[in-house]
Amino acid sequence: MDNSNSLDDAQLVNNYVNGCEKSLEVLVNKHKYKLYNFIYSKVLNKDNAEDLFQETFIKVIKTLKRGVYNEEGKFLPWLMRIAHNLVIDFFRKNKRFPSFDKNESYDILQLIKDENPSVEKLLIDKQILKDLEKIIIKLPEDQKEVLDMRLYKEMSFKEISEITGVSINTALGRMRYAIINLRKLIIENKITLSA
Repeated sequence: MDNSNSLDDAQLVNNYVNGCEKSLEVLVNKHKYKLYNFIYSKVLNKDNAEDLFQETFIKVIKTLKRGVYNEEGKFLPWLMRIAHNLVIDFFRKNKRFPSFDKNESYDILQLIKDENPSVEKLLIDKQILKDLEKIIIKLPEDQKEVLDMRLYKEMSFKEISEITGVSINTALGRMRYAIINLRKLIIENKITLSA
């Protein structure tokens, strides 16, 4: 008798990595509604949501097959993070090529703006990022996680709450403390954040 349905995510992942294909099917079925609804709530299009859903699991399979999965015990947050990143990529790709209605007037100059920053600005920005990375490392893990999801992955506090398994208020609190601690660390480390 197969007892795959009663195993937790970590055991299912382990079984799949060790050759049990059925374990992947159980993982997909276990999380498909939550994952699909999350993706659909972002793209609001059935075909795009289905494509991104499949892409998410393709990425999961490739990562597991390569043996580089290390989110032990946190399969669902990891799965949702992959989906979220793919949704962001999807929107970036679609914004890259602006589309216009045939009778819509537009200014061609908007499309050919010079967006190349000066070498000096690039160097300053790079140094600021390096300095920030050094102090972000000093934050407690829970604050670092919320900061990363909010600022770098552009997630809402509702999404952060769902993925981390804490209330929205707790996620907001962690972000608030992260900002307070960052301010202190910036002052202590004498970091200048403007050129």
